[in-house]
Amino acid sequence: MEDLTVSARVELGDYANKVLGIIKIKYGLKDKSEALNKFIEIYGNDVLEREATEEYAKKIIAISNNHFKKYGSKKISLHDLNKLCEA
Repeated sequence: MEDLTVSARVELGDYANKVLGIIKIKYGLKDKSEALNKFIEIYGNDVLEREATEEYAKKIIAISNNHFKKYGSKKISLHDLNKLCEA
Protein backbone atom coordinates (compact mmCIF):
# COMPACT_ATOMS: atom_id res chain seq x y z
CA MET A 1 0.00 0.00 0.00
CA GLU A 2 1.40 3.37 -1.02
CA ASP A 3 1.43 6.23 1.46
CA LEU A 4 -0.23 9.34 0.10
CA THR A 5 0.42 12.78 1.50
CA VAL A 6 -2.31 15.28 2.24
CA SER A 7 -1.70 18.95 2.84
CA ALA A 8 -3.61 20.48 5.72
CA ARG A 9 -3.51 23.82 7.46
CA VAL A 10 -3.96 23.35 11.20
CA GLU A 11 -4.27 25.69 14.13
CA LEU A 12 -2.50 24.47 17.25
CA GLY A 13 -3.03 25.48 20.82
CA ASP A 14 0.00 26.48 22.87
CA TYR A 15 0.31 23.07 24.55
CA ALA A 16 0.01 21.13 21.26
CA ASN A 17 2.61 23.41 19.72
CA LYS A 18 5.00 22.73 22.61
CA VAL A 19 4.43 18.96 22.39
CA LEU A 20 5.19 18.95 18.66
CA GLY A 21 8.27 21.07 19.29
CA ILE A 22 9.56 18.54 21.82
CA ILE A 23 8.86 15.62 19.46
CA LYS A 24 10.64 17.49 16.67
CA ILE A 25 13.74 17.95 18.83
CA LYS A 26 13.63 14.48 20.41
CA TYR A 27 13.54 12.66 17.07
CA GLY A 28 15.68 15.16 15.11
CA LEU A 29 12.91 16.02 12.67
CA LYS A 30 13.06 18.94 10.26
CA ASP A 31 9.63 20.47 10.94
CA LYS A 32 6.41 20.16 12.94
CA SER A 33 4.73 18.36 10.06
CA GLU A 34 7.18 15.50 10.54
CA ALA A 35 6.67 15.76 14.30
CA LEU A 36 2.90 15.43 13.87
CA ASN A 37 3.38 12.38 11.64
CA LYS A 38 5.75 10.85 14.23
CA PHE A 39 3.23 11.49 17.02
CA ILE A 40 0.51 9.78 14.99
CA GLU A 41 2.84 6.88 14.15
CA ILE A 42 3.47 6.39 17.89
CA TYR A 43 -0.07 6.86 19.25
CA GLY A 44 -2.33 6.30 16.23
CA ASN A 45 -2.96 2.62 16.92
CA ASP A 46 -4.66 3.61 20.17
CA VAL A 47 -7.37 5.25 18.08
CA LEU A 48 -7.40 3.45 14.73
CA GLU A 49 -6.02 0.05 13.82
CA ARG A 50 -4.06 -0.22 10.59
CA GLU A 51 -5.46 -2.24 7.72
CA ALA A 52 -4.31 -5.84 7.63
CA THR A 53 -1.85 -6.59 4.85
CA GLU A 54 -2.38 -9.49 2.47
CA GLU A 55 0.62 -11.23 4.06
CA TYR A 56 -0.92 -10.92 7.54
CA ALA A 57 -4.28 -12.25 6.32
CA LYS A 58 -2.54 -15.26 4.74
CA LYS A 59 -0.69 -15.91 8.02
CA ILE A 60 -3.95 -15.87 10.01
CA ILE A 61 -5.65 -18.19 7.50
CA ALA A 62 -2.69 -20.62 7.72
CA ILE A 63 -2.86 -20.61 11.53
CA SER A 64 -6.59 -21.28 11.39
CA ASN A 65 -6.19 -24.08 8.83
CA ASN A 66 -3.45 -25.73 10.94
CA HIS A 67 -5.69 -25.57 13.99
CA PHE A 68 -8.56 -27.27 12.15
CA LYS A 69 -6.21 -29.94 10.79
CA LYS A 70 -5.01 -30.68 14.31
CA TYR A 71 -8.29 -30.38 16.24
CA GLY A 72 -11.04 -30.56 13.61
CA SER A 73 -14.42 -29.25 14.68
CA LYS A 74 -14.06 -30.59 18.20
CA LYS A 75 -16.39 -28.92 20.67
CA ILE A 76 -15.62 -28.11 24.28
CA SER A 77 -18.12 -27.83 27.11
CA LEU A 78 -18.48 -24.58 29.02
CA HIS A 79 -17.31 -26.39 32.16
CA ASP A 80 -14.14 -27.65 30.45
CA LEU A 81 -13.48 -24.22 28.92
CA ASN A 82 -13.76 -22.56 32.33
CA LYS A 83 -11.43 -25.18 33.79
CA LEU A 84 -8.93 -24.63 30.97
CA CYS A 85 -9.01 -20.84 31.44
CA GLU A 86 -8.40 -21.09 35.17
CA ALA A 87 -5.17 -23.03 34.70
